[in-house]
Amino acid sequence: MSKRSKRRQGFMLKKAIQAQHAQKKTTSKKVETSHGHSRGSSTGWKRIYEQEYKKLLLIPFILLLAAILQIGIQQATTGDFISKDVSLKGGLTVTIPSGQTFDLNALETKLKARFSDATFTLRQMSSFGKPIGIIISADVGNDQQDGFIAYLVKETGVDRSTISIEEIGSSLGAQFFKQTLIAILIAFVFMGIVVFLYFRIPVPSGAVILSAFSDMLVTVAIVNLLGIRVSTAGIAAFLMLIGYSVDTDILLTMRVLKNKEGTVMERVYGAIKTGLTMNMTTLAAVSVAFLLSESEVLRQIMTILFIGLLIDMINTWIQNVGIIRWYMEKKHHE
Repeated sequence: MSKRSKRRQGFMLKKAIQAQHAQKKTTSKKVETSHGHSRGSSTGWKRIYEQEYKKLLLIPFILLLAAILQIGIQQATTGDFISKDVSLKGGLTVTIPSGQTFDLNALETKLKARFSDATFTLRQMSSFGKPIGIIISADVGNDQQDGFIAYLVKETGVDRSTISIEEIGSSLGAQFFKQTLIAILIAFVFMGIVVFLYFRIPVPSGAVILSAFSDMLVTVAIVNLLGIRVSTAGIAAFLMLIGYSVDTDILLTMRVLKNKEGTVMERVYGAIKTGLTMNMTTLAAVSVAFLLSESEVLRQIMTILFIGLLIDMINTWIQNVGIIRWYMEKKHHE
């Protein structure tokens, strides 16, 4: 074979290889555009997650709508959108040191029968499994406080001088609650500004903020349904929840928008692997703190964080993923 023929044959082989690579890239893009990934068709939950993501968006949106409805009913029936304890509402907190175990349900029933207009929260204090006393919070009026304390002394049989009493005025509690709401609002606004400045794209940035907003509202609704009376510690937990919520959302948005390697779904799955690892380790730490702590303050913080983190998993990996994928599809077709 002549040199000229060899060169022609090599040139034709090179062209054939280039055409084959181009065809593979085109096929890969078509598959990614229609399914969001470059692999073959999936089955089961993975197929639903990848191909029916628009329908899955109904789940977080229904949760958000139900939360708004519950909070609205709570506001209409009680005058407060969230159940508040004495530290936010005003009233008395009475600490009764005692080594005996009290029947808190029976004591609460008697208190409700005697002071029907007040609400009560009774907690048993213990140390290494041994009872050391009880804490009773009640939003009794000023004219009922002496009678309330005298009634507790009579029912518990403890010495009046051993009782510790902490009083919070209703106006002080209301003012503190107002200030904490302002603090949460300011934190939320600054979080939104930082997200917009970083991504500079309205739809993905709005998805991050919507996810954090949904986390807060749905968590508040669940806390109301569980009958948890939120204290100042609970407000701190909601502030912490803003940070936890935005963390995974920013991780997801950065992986999908900033990282150009792989298909959209490959980037999403990479973010899910990292994000769920973060979620699970935090949930584990929160659960251990809840189970081992004997402080009601810490237990309330951990309860709110646990609920919020579970809701955040739905809002991040279903709602936020769906919105970003929808945005990427529209951007690709433009």
